[in-house]
Amino acid sequence: MAQKKRSRRFLPYLIVTVFVMAAALIFGWNHFCRPRLEMVRYSAFGINMPKNYRVHGIDVSRYQRWINWNLVSAMRVDSIAIDFCFIKATEGENRVDPFFSRNWKAVKQTRIVRGAYHYFRARQDAVAQANAFIRQVRLQPGDLPPVLDIEELDGVSPARMVDGVRQWIKRIEKHYGVKPILYAGSRFYTTYLEDQFPEQPIWVAHYYKSFAPRLNRSWMFWQHNDRGRVDGISHLVDFNVFAGPRSEFDKIRIL
Repeated sequence: MAQKKRSRRFLPYLIVTVFVMAAALIFGWNHFCRPRLEMVRYSAFGINMPKNYRVHGIDVSRYQRWINWNLVSAMRVDSIAIDFCFIKATEGENRVDPFFSRNWKAVKQTRIVRGAYHYFRARQDAVAQANAFIRQVRLQPGDLPPVLDIEELDGVSPARMVDGVRQWIKRIEKHYGVKPILYAGSRFYTTYLEDQFPEQPIWVAHYYKSFAPRLNRSWMFWQHNDRGRVDGISHLVDFNVFAGPRSEFDKIRIL
């Protein structure tokens, strides 16, 4: 009986010790073991840029307003230029970005590779959303695959959201003949999508970090900052990198 009392007395200390050791291991991994990138400050872009990536790009919507794409295309700092741009096309079942048509046509007249994305509303019919995107976006050779932007549950269950995403992917893939890219924040992806769509290319948002996103699979694009500046755009803009070299980037473009 006395032995049991002594064991119970030391139990809280044991729990605290285990917790401290676990915290130390996590801290040590994050600060000493996790592979780090060299981040270089570019005052012209207004942000730190991850070194050793060769293909850089931005994404835009109505929030960037009027854009001078010739200035965007001409901007180059050291070896960095804007190589690609994803443009918001649609949202939900019937919303069209008011600047999409202008941006889509104007980018085509530059050297920048263009792509289009749809902002997903999980409450709304997924197939209707896919059809809304199809009505607006006519992909041509050289364009990037379609993108589905998923950022919120929108008040529905994770299962319903995942089912809607699956329906959208099926409709889009059937129409365009290519696998669409899934965009999500790193936490949202690992919480809701990580085990659901192993075949889909991933574009992950992971801001202000000195290390690349760590997922259970390889990512294709990394949105690393949302406060960049570019000639020809008067508002702040998101910056992205492609995971591989330019030769691999060219392989994912529409044939």
